Amino acid sequence: MIKPVFTEKSTRLAKEGKYTFLVGVGDTKSGLKVLISRLFDVHVKTIKTLKTGGEVKRNNRGQNVSRFSTKKAIVTLKKGEKIDLFEEKKKK
Repeated sequence: MIKPVFTEKSTRLAKEGKYTFLVGVGDTKSGLKVLISRLFDVHVKTIKTLKTGGEVKRNNRGQNVSRFSTKKAIVTLKKGEKIDLFEEKKKK
């Protein structure tokens, strides 16, 4: 599972050649490198991953609701390559 992340920070990083994706918790860096290079036809230079732990919160009825843990991958590409998903269209 790979899902792009579109936030202010991720779009700013995309201009530098670093793209952010939500990935499966069990995915490895080497597996992600192969998958991203095949999907987008690019050369991956490095991958940094970070996990966010799940948490338990209370909703308005006082019931406990659990959120699952997630994992993000920040992918750096070789110079001059880009992924078209993250490109902003210019306004006229």
